[in-house]
Amino acid sequence: MSDAGKTATELASRGATGFRRLRVSARTRESATIVSFELVPADGEALPLFMAGQFVALRLPLPGGERLLRTYSLSGDPADTARWRISVKREPAPAGREDIEPGRGSSYLHDAVQVGDDTTRPVVLMSGGVGLTPLVSMLHRLRAMEGARDRRVYFIHACENGAVHAFGNEVAALAAECPNVRVHVCYRQPDAQDRQAQAFDSEGLITRETLQGLLPLDDYEVYLCGPPAFMQANWRLLRSLGVARERIHYEFFGPATVLEADAEPAREVSSDVTSRAEIKQEIDAHATTVRFHPEAAPVAWDDRCESLLELAEQHGYAVPFSCRIGICNTCVTPLAQGNIEYATEPLDPPAEGTVLLCCAKPAGHVTLALSEATARSGAARSPQPA
Repeated sequence: MSDAGKTATELASRGATGFRRLRVSARTRESATIVSFELVPADGEALPLFMAGQFVALRLPLPGGERLLRTYSLSGDPADTARWRISVKREPAPAGREDIEPGRGSSYLHDAVQVGDDTTRPVVLMSGGVGLTPLVSMLHRLRAMEGARDRRVYFIHACENGAVHAFGNEVAALAAECPNVRVHVCYRQPDAQDRQAQAFDSEGLITRETLQGLLPLDDYEVYLCGPPAFMQANWRLLRSLGVARERIHYEFFGPATVLEADAEPAREVSSDVTSRAEIKQEIDAHATTVRFHPEAAPVAWDDRCESLLELAEQHGYAVPFSCRIGICNTCVTPLAQGNIEYATEPLDPPAEGTVLLCCAKPAGHVTLALSEATARSGAARSPQPA
């Protein structure tokens, strides 16, 4: 590998390893088949530097909730950290081959993506107890984002009573400044002072009826944070109301548990404690599980994930990667136990006992051995507003 190649790879490995939301600031037709898209960060912060010849992995939000992963070469100025440019050729189906579809990524970009595209999907910030701390920060950010007044935000918070209700005045002030923000407070056991002050909107637990009355029928982006029992109960409520899995982003304040038990009916949980036996029983119901570290709790494999790398990212692990298609070997990880299979054979297969996470799926129960630093990063998820 040339020095330039090494520099590019090292630069990529030092950069951000997660996805950032980008907005289309310009669209230019370069030829009959090629369109350039200028991308700027939705959060307004600088983009990482890149070397000429590098590419970027984009996760495209297709209609219906599907996320399509594609890589495109960066065609703009490497010194410009305010914007990236990709230039995409439309890939039609081969002539005479009706059995082969046109390129899905290029078709979506050419046909559906316009200047200004990001998302105006309504947001639900739903918290229990101290779980509201990151969501208050998100509320500030959502209020400051471009087009904030066109995006509906529902801030739903549940806690014991007014004595332990934090940030109530701050949230109310933000909502007063932004007419599209609606706040709903649920106290499990309000006291006489709470009742006199009319400091809450509902009493007891958040119920299906509460959410149905509060949220009009729509396609929401939900951010959920709180104690395990709160998370389990409200995950099921949201799923029972038809909110797609990929639209529910969550962070645990407590031990991580399995949320996706859709076969069970939605139920309300009044206790803030979920036993390890219950967690294990729920995990055992899944045919395939993955441990990201020998001492980590197992998580259920999600068949909608394209790879073990995507599953790791869903659970908050900051796994280093670059190409995401089995070329660069940045995501090579020791395989402690179990077997995997490759959907696409790696260009340079890793050594025996290791696995390329970006293009591998589990073939039965799997235990990985992520580095200690990466494993620690998965202890809590940190969702960002869409």
